[in-house]
Amino acid sequence: MTQAPPDVADIDGDDEADRKVVEQEQAELKAFIKGLSTDDIKSGNWFTKLAAHAMNSYTEKVDWQYFQERYEGVPPDAIVDQRIKMAARYAALEGGLSAGAYTATVAATIGSLGGASPATVPAAVATMMVDVAFISQLQLRLAYDISVLYRVPLDVNDPEDLWTLIRVAFTIKSGEAANKTVVKAVPALVRPLVKRFYSNSALAAGKALPVVGKHLLQRNVIKIGIPLVGVPLAVLLNRYTTLFAGRHAQAVFRNEARVIELAEGMSERSRHPKLMLWVAWLVIRANRKIADDEALLMRHLVRLVRERHQVVDEQLARLVDIDPAEVWRRIDAEPGDLSDVLDAADWVAAVDGDINAREKAIISELRDRCCRV
Repeated sequence: MTQAPPDVADIDGDDEADRKVVEQEQAELKAFIKGLSTDDIKSGNWFTKLAAHAMNSYTEKVDWQYFQERYEGVPPDAIVDQRIKMAARYAALEGGLSAGAYTATVAATIGSLGGASPATVPAAVATMMVDVAFISQLQLRLAYDISVLYRVPLDVNDPEDLWTLIRVAFTIKSGEAANKTVVKAVPALVRPLVKRFYSNSALAAGKALPVVGKHLLQRNVIKIGIPLVGVPLAVLLNRYTTLFAGRHAQAVFRNEARVIELAEGMSERSRHPKLMLWVAWLVIRANRKIADDEALLMRHLVRLVRERHQVVDEQLARLVDIDPAEVWRRIDAEPGDLSDVLDAADWVAAVDGDINAREKAIISELRDRCCRV
């Protein structure tokens, strides 16, 4: 919410306390929406403004130290799981409170908004927008909390990091992937509705923040455009889409935390940091295609070697095609025990799953040369 997130100890609080938190946030968002024009809503620019409204002051209060002080010694998985459940409960409560706005009339009103519309947003649309803004802000902040808990650094003032947070929070990578995954996470009764909520067509136009706003608004029009469902649909969709968004954020940031942890271990154990980078890149390029986890590992490995060992290899940084013979020459020229380099090669090969035949061949050659040294 606007203030720092509640403690895990408060997550099992009573419904009345949760309701007060939700109502307070709704009131603040109503004030925010009053500052929007119909053009903001129609164009999707409302989301650009919401992202700044939701995250700027929040990230000043909530960092890893904030969580460390409150939950010292608690593994991040335990805290993340509870935060996702808490966010889903808030989303369901808000859906029930806002359900009065879910009518086909509101959906039609949104469709009629145009470039020549007056600055004042119609009351019915403003009421519906509270729900859209609430869920969007809740999922953004939940994804941010999860990144902080897994100690994955994100700077919301950096456009690339902000876009990463938005993509994770709203599962924007492939509409089809979202459909397939979310269907497994919700009860069968709700699956057809959730499929529509994550429709491919809503993601089929560009990458700018206003487009995300259009996408989120389209999802909500689906919800309010189905007659005779009211509160049950609002509660179910808000709850299960927030649960799904949280689980997705957990999977993404937990995996990055795993890769960072691996890179930290490799850097800490390495007695040959410069050579390790060359060997790591050779193993990654063995299969020609670079997996996301491999690219992520290399990025963090270079950063950690620079920070911990003060090693910056400009030649490697400029390299386009890596020549195995150059790596073997460096191996053969290095005296002493090279077991740390061999271990690093094994870890790099396994970072994205099973070790393939080309990676095995590289490691086999490396093992032979290390044993001869």
